[in-house]
Amino acid sequence: MANYNPKSPVAEEFICDEEIRETLKYAEEHKNDLALIEKILEKARPQKTETGYICAGLTHREASVLLACDIPEVSEKIYQIAEEIKLAFYGNRIVIFAPLYLSNYCVNGCVYCPYHLKNKHIARKKLTQEEVKAEVIALQDMGHKRLAIEAGEHPTENPIEYILECINTIYSVHHKNGDIRRVNVNIAATTVENYRKLKDAGIGTYILFQETYHKESYLALHPTGPKHDYAYHTEAMDRAMEGGIDDVGLGVLFGLELYKYEFAGLLMHAEHLEAVHGVGPHTISVPRLKRADDIDPDAFDNGIDDDTFAKITACIRLAVPYTGIIISTRENEAVRSRLLSCGVSQVSGGSRTSVGGYAGYTADERPHDTEQFDVSDQRSLDEVVRWLMENGHIPSFCTACYREGRTGDRFMSLCKSGQILNCCHPNALMTLTEYLEDYASDATKEVGYKVVEQELERIPKEKVKQIAKENIAAIKASNRRDFRF
Repeated sequence: MANYNPKSPVAEEFICDEEIRETLKYAEEHKNDLALIEKILEKARPQKTETGYICAGLTHREASVLLACDIPEVSEKIYQIAEEIKLAFYGNRIVIFAPLYLSNYCVNGCVYCPYHLKNKHIARKKLTQEEVKAEVIALQDMGHKRLAIEAGEHPTENPIEYILECINTIYSVHHKNGDIRRVNVNIAATTVENYRKLKDAGIGTYILFQETYHKESYLALHPTGPKHDYAYHTEAMDRAMEGGIDDVGLGVLFGLELYKYEFAGLLMHAEHLEAVHGVGPHTISVPRLKRADDIDPDAFDNGIDDDTFAKITACIRLAVPYTGIIISTRENEAVRSRLLSCGVSQVSGGSRTSVGGYAGYTADERPHDTEQFDVSDQRSLDEVVRWLMENGHIPSFCTACYREGRTGDRFMSLCKSGQILNCCHPNALMTLTEYLEDYASDATKEVGYKVVEQELERIPKEKVKQIAKENIAAIKASNRRDFRF
């Protein structure tokens, strides 16, 4: 394609509409070409090496062929390979996090979000620093170590100075044995200078959902406000990485536009980051449009069913094998359980999407006046942790790579060589032990200690295993915390 250039800094050249349409046409024409499909599947499979596994990944066009194929046997192979890849690079660990909403003041007119400027009946709220502290303590008392902060776009209510002050407050709160060790940031597209400030504040991943890669739909869905600028929004990750942020997280809101178009655009964005910066996205989120105040998802005609949603997730895992995939509490327990076997590596737990939704509320109380969307999985963090373990997963509260400087290309090089497994597994078990000691219910402790004991024996290096056992014994015997490899 003459206009398609993954190395271009121009949004409409690395997310090229003509290339996407050609890709979808090619996928439709070849969706029953079993020889080609088998070749693509073989390319996607993880290959064993002396040090671990390697994966070739797939191009946006190859992955689109798999997504278009509706042969049941092929779909089963896609799911099988997705699970193989996830286990090869992430093991049976599932990273746990929670969102923290700072403010719902917003000047944008996004038609799918209840925070849009014209919504005059939703309560508007912005946390003070004392309220931020209270929210952090409530989250620490649940057991969380990793947060994703969220805020609407508003130049005077939510300037970058406010966000930076909140980050500083979050990191400053030390309550009992609780600490927030990683703050990921999901705020509006901004300048290189502001991204440098976020980097200096010690953020983990900078997250920004594209919402839709279809430019015409994007402009219609964002009719007013700074977010209306498609190019500025789409090129934000390049500015973030130019500003020194190593880890960025992509995502689209499935249900706004035709899913095959979004899927191709999402993978092209990942290819662009790899081509320009030498490292693809650290994470990809897969949210679906959900009901919210004055937002009816049935008003949008591009919704996807659970089967399609699972296949999209699995195909993303095949295409970008080293990237974390995030599923939130937008989805219910059944869908989340299914997607865990499709390559998901991070889940939220005990989430509230309200501004000030944690402090002062019991596990069963949920404020709705400032909620961004309905939370489908309303279980407590303790219930989510126990559920994960009962289904063969290790809930991980680990943030070691971020704090040891294993970010960006350094993280990816370790992941691609398989070396990341030498530290992630014991780190997960040590942080799980912290959770069990400090926050878990008796029922969760009973399940959890058995899991830790069993999983310790799976650590291949005897020296690492011994150190992990000693650290876990120290966690149980004292208030010593935050051991890491």
